[in-house]
This record gives sequence, C-alpha cells and structure tokens, in this order.
Amino acid sequence: MVHAIQHAEKRTSGEIRVFVESHCRFVNPIDRATEVFALLKMDGTVERNAVLVYVAMKDRQLAVFGDKGIHEKVGDNFWDEKVRIILTHFGEKSYVDGLVRIIGELGEALHNNFPYNGDTDKNQLPDDIVFGR
Repeated sequence: MVHAIQHAEKRTSGEIRVFVESHCRFVNPIDRATEVFALLKMDGTVERNAVLVYVAMKDRQLAVFGDKGIHEKVGDNFWDEKVRIILTHFGEKSYVDGLVRIIGELGEALHNNFPYNGDTDKNQLPDDIVFGR
C-alpha cells in the first residue's frame, strides 16, 4: 500500500494517507475520519488537497475524507463511490486490493485537479500506513 501511495503522489501535489484501527469510536466513521485527519495534521497542506482513507477493521467501517481543496473539486458523490468500491472488495475479503485500487483512483483525481509541479511540489506528509488501536 505504501508503494501505491508513493506511486499515486508522484503525479500530484496532493497527499494520501491510510489509517487503520480495530474499532471506530463513533457511530459514523466519517466523524472518526475527520478527527484522525486533524490529529495527523493533514489539514496543513498548501492546497488543502490531502485525502484520508480510514478503516476500522473489526467494526467493518470505513470512510474516505478529503480536505477542502479536493472536496470542492470532486464533491460528495465521488467519496461515496470510493466507499462503495472499497466495500465491494472488502466483501470479497480483498482488503489490500481494495485499498490499492482506491489509492490509485484517489491519485488520479488528485492528478487531474492538482497536477505535480517539479519546481514547487514536495511530499508534505509521510506515506506510511498509520495503525491505531
């Protein structure tokens, strides 16, 4: 998955992170994703174009949360579609494949809206997968 993130980010100024934990502290996983997004300081990118993929494995919950810059470009239906795609893969027990596919699609959306500029862009956030409790 880290390789997928690095590959996706080579074509965009956007940032992608994945956060995995066992249980979601909230009923709605988007609330937890919003909290994690802030905890990971993902709201500090220059163009507000970071995206978090949040997964609570044992609770079977997930959310895809994009910062203001990318959300304004793609809208609510985009995020809902990504969640549906991941859930299809998860239903087939293809967890890694589902996440890798979504990371690629997120990278493509970020590339289309925030293309990479070799003169000014730098990796603003770590590419590693973050594991919670």
